[in-house]
Amino acid sequence: MLDKTGIAKRIAKEVKDGMYVNLGIGIPTLVANYIPEGINVVLQSENGLLGMGPFPFEGEEDADLINAGKQTITTLPGSSIFDSALSFGMIRAGKVDLTILGAMEVSENGDIANWKIPGKMVKGMGGAMDLVASAKNIIVAMQQVNKHGESKLLKTCSLPLTGVKCVKKIVTELGVYEVKDNAFHLLERAKGVTIQQIKDATLGHLIIDGEIPEMEL
Repeated sequence: MLDKTGIAKRIAKEVKDGMYVNLGIGIPTLVANYIPEGINVVLQSENGLLGMGPFPFEGEEDADLINAGKQTITTLPGSSIFDSALSFGMIRAGKVDLTILGAMEVSENGDIANWKIPGKMVKGMGGAMDLVASAKNIIVAMQQVNKHGESKLLKTCSLPLTGVKCVKKIVTELGVYEVKDNAFHLLERAKGVTIQQIKDATLGHLIIDGEIPEMEL
């Protein structure tokens, strides 16, 4: 079973050379620390930054350099800083190749709910709706069950939606799933995780085809 770092490490393997990538709040921000060596990618932050690097070491933080989640970050040589209007222009024009987001729920047809729980105060959706509507590829990084042990991979989302039929792949503490044909297709399982554990933690339509390999980090 993976922790948050393990999920980020596995998703980093999905990042390909030359991509422009947006990292959402939460687990996705950790992906910046695990981009494979030799891979040249440009990380974009919707508050107005191209060329985001890994998190700074303790004591080296610059309070003026933050990501969309208000975490201190580093910048790489050649990075650029601009206003959020230009940033969202990039997103809406389809310039982002891959978006990695957290989620509260994902449905078997690729719907995502990741911004609001009714009755709880929320500051707003942020850039999530623009990202899911415009990015060429959406990967979700999430815990597969909530704090009550209930599945978050569902037949239908119960929370307000952020986007419809947009999620392509999901990485959780239990496994890696491709979302297609109204089902979660299990591609890999985390080390030590059984198929039965995955079945118990999935309420949506789950397809398991053949021998499922263990995930490599």
